[in-house]
Amino acid sequence: MPSARNDVFIVLIIMEIRNIAIIAHVDHGKTTLTDALMRQCGAIGEGVSMDSNSLELERGITIYSKNAAVTYKGTKINIVDTPGHADFGSEVERVLRSIDSVLLVVDAQEGPMPQTRFVLKKSIELGLKPIVVINKIDKPAADPARCEDQVLELFLELGASDEQASFPVVYAIGREGVAKLKLTDQSKDLSPLLDTVLAHVKPASLASSETPLRFQPFNLGYDNFLGRLAVGRVYEGTIRANQNIFIKKPNGETRNGKLTKIFTFNGLNKIDAESAGAGDIVLVAGLADIYIGETVTTDPETLPLPAIAIDEPTIALNFLVNNSPLAGREGKFTTSRQLRERLERELEVNVGLKIKFDSAEVFSVLGRGELHISILLENMRREGYEVQVSQPQVIIREENGIKTEPFEEVVVDTPSEYQGLVIEGLGGRGFFMKDMRVHGNIVRLTFEGPTRGLLGYKNQFMIQTKGEGILSSRFLEFRPYYGEIKKRVVGSMVSMASGKTLGFSLWNLQDRGALYIGPNTEVYAGMVIGNTAKGEEMDVNPTKGKQLTNVRASGSDEAIDLVPPLELTIERGLEIMAEDEYLEITPQSVRLRKQFLTKNDRAKANKR
Repeated sequence: MPSARNDVFIVLIIMEIRNIAIIAHVDHGKTTLTDALMRQCGAIGEGVSMDSNSLELERGITIYSKNAAVTYKGTKINIVDTPGHADFGSEVERVLRSIDSVLLVVDAQEGPMPQTRFVLKKSIELGLKPIVVINKIDKPAADPARCEDQVLELFLELGASDEQASFPVVYAIGREGVAKLKLTDQSKDLSPLLDTVLAHVKPASLASSETPLRFQPFNLGYDNFLGRLAVGRVYEGTIRANQNIFIKKPNGETRNGKLTKIFTFNGLNKIDAESAGAGDIVLVAGLADIYIGETVTTDPETLPLPAIAIDEPTIALNFLVNNSPLAGREGKFTTSRQLRERLERELEVNVGLKIKFDSAEVFSVLGRGELHISILLENMRREGYEVQVSQPQVIIREENGIKTEPFEEVVVDTPSEYQGLVIEGLGGRGFFMKDMRVHGNIVRLTFEGPTRGLLGYKNQFMIQTKGEGILSSRFLEFRPYYGEIKKRVVGSMVSMASGKTLGFSLWNLQDRGALYIGPNTEVYAGMVIGNTAKGEEMDVNPTKGKQLTNVRASGSDEAIDLVPPLELTIERGLEIMAEDEYLEITPQSVRLRKQFLTKNDRAKANKR
């Protein structure tokens, strides 16, 4: 969330308000479309984007939901851009409670994907009436008619009412800022889409100013000057700066507070305001202990708004202080106290996360998926933290005496020549195929199986499809425990010496498997420097040089031809690490290491 120091001091008076969210599967064009809407309404200039976070810009995905507002034909339209990746589904869920309609953006070529189903299901359950935007109609293989049929089929499958299934359709090219009501229409801007919003989204309620205030936050942030910030919707009454209020939990428990600042939105800017009425989406400061889903009111007798439910985490792993032989060389924050304080701050804004502080040294972190955790770790390393994490494990539950685990739906688009490898790969990990559809040379395969089987598979999938496949997944539910799944087919190549690696030694080792490091890299005993293709663990010396003599032998001067190493990133490390290993993350480095660094200690641990 942007800092509040550079806010413009303006008060906007607008008679009507429309509140919408833009939802879609990852990479179907939500943010591009939102940026184009704001540019055409004069809310932002060229080159400005909703995705302003450095990680979002690097990865090309939306990670955090964001608020913006535009003015069109005298109406204020509050827009919330939501993430498209399943790991950030908790961001989407709480936004949908606070708006009046959604723009469901679907790629005209790919059609509905797993996250499309997830966000649409949540919208239908809340009684929202979506507007369908079939985007990217200019793609070579786009088929808008087929896409529209698939969307209607999905609506019916998810139990949409007749009114919901009679959705308006707008065709768009978000990148060019063009929308049409019919494919044959001529259009040069997005006014057909904006007109559809005004026609089909009901105005936000304008209750009497005498009604007691009811405001509910759906997003949190932090500002160095203002402290904790809450973004939410004013459902009833009027919210004012310097107002004394009551904060009510969903169970009715009440505490006092005082609002210090109120901001409304104009484009991406926050506008300092004295007050805001019912129906508007605002940002407030002054409530240091406010949480998502609580109700802010001026009357202690007012009933709290319904709680905002958030899906439970599905994976868990341990965070602990980096204690490797190379610890403390790069980071500013290296103690368990600093690590604990950072994780406590993360809990304030990351509602999809849960953390157990049962131990002073090891913290159990529960999240929605590997990407969810890797984004947290990447942010921490950029802030100067050093941390080690254990292998992610799925959360196993006991329900009525039955052991259960999370299951996922996986949708794969792959060239037909690789479908056999994908079916075999996922089949060996507990997944069964539900559906197969062929569109030209591309095959769409739908699977269901335990989340456990998907952990660590994505890197293998890229190899199986030679980088041409697309894999998407979504959480389904907890089902009875599947049983044993054999996933790891490679072993670890472990350094038994400390020092700098030499090209000659790596040249001899690269035939045994894939290396994670190159020459002249500092290693220590117990560090994992690569994998072994045959699956066994192997202790090696990557610092050993060529033995030199006074006698020249045949082949002694042959060239060393090193294969480029498989670079370790946080996400790749979380995928390929073994159960007895830690991923060591520092501001400049990502390393794999054994939990016990010496061979003797590992042998003792295995006996235990």
